[in-house]
Amino acid sequence: MTAAPGPRNALTDVAGLLVGHHEVLDPDATHGSGAATGCTVVRAPGGAVAAVDVRGGGPGTRETDLLDPANTVRQVHAILLTGGSAYGLAAADGVMRWLEEHGEGLPMSPEDPTRVVPIVPGAVIFDLPVGDWNTRPTAEFGYYAADTAGPDFVRGCAGAGVGAQAGALKGGIGSASIRFDDGIAAGLTVGALVVANPVGSVFDPRTGIPWGAGTDGPEFFGLRPGTAEELAVANALAVKGTVLNTTIGVVATDAPLDPAGCRRLATVAHDGLARAVRPAHSPLDGDTFFALATGTVTPPEGPALPAAFPADLAVIDALSTAAAVCVERAVVDAIRTAHSVAGIPAYHDLFPG
Repeated sequence: MTAAPGPRNALTDVAGLLVGHHEVLDPDATHGSGAATGCTVVRAPGGAVAAVDVRGGGPGTRETDLLDPANTVRQVHAILLTGGSAYGLAAADGVMRWLEEHGEGLPMSPEDPTRVVPIVPGAVIFDLPVGDWNTRPTAEFGYYAADTAGPDFVRGCAGAGVGAQAGALKGGIGSASIRFDDGIAAGLTVGALVVANPVGSVFDPRTGIPWGAGTDGPEFFGLRPGTAEELAVANALAVKGTVLNTTIGVVATDAPLDPAGCRRLATVAHDGLARAVRPAHSPLDGDTFFALATGTVTPPEGPALPAAFPADLAVIDALSTAAAVCVERAVVDAIRTAHSVAGIPAYHDLFPG
């Protein structure tokens, strides 16, 4: 089975998904002053099957109970990833307003197609100490992020990644995708979008190579080990002091998965996180991954399986493996594309080239 990154190497390589940001970032922001926060919206026009897996000890979430595969509603219309801690969940109101204005949501009246209820689950990171504590994403942030959503989007210090800090380094938002060329998943794509804001370390202190490069190897990313001088500077950085952190994200596929299949994708996304961040899922993080399936591509017919197994078991297995790798790559992408904000050093400042 062969696979390669999609044309954008991004979540939006999954047909049917769009990503938009809205943020405020003052160039002179510090810890405690200026603006440095934002939100990111993943839109799924027409709806997508969804699930969620929450592993961190301190999550901030919205509408996650609805995504239990045992529950009734089987589609979402957007996912919100936001800064601002629990305050930032207000941005979901703006996403709902945009969707309602554009007729996106669960139809509630056969006589009046404008009566819809958009389903917008969300999760937050804790970025309040970066910039002014009282500057947080609002409903207007969510509205603007939904309005700007498209196939191409900025990575690093954009949207929900503006105020993110990954261990001792500047965090951000990153993405990756894998498209299968042959085999049981031929024609299918898996993508990930990650807001990296963990308390844990994102690079190996012995080499300076991001932990997330472990599966593919540093050559895949064009990375080199740090020099002794670079490592000394990086390892002398203070560990992240805040008690609230969190990495959040979305994994998605264009395969026609049911809610249980989506849940498996969300579950294995955390495997990728655990490879890229050490430690992950701590009591100080609220690590949360959503999974979406747009169902826009039909996979080839797989081998016959015993009746006790799902018919798409082999496809889900291939997609799950790819989802974990995409999360690893997306974390690396997030820290490599971020720049310094509020004095938090960026990876490329410490390990240039």
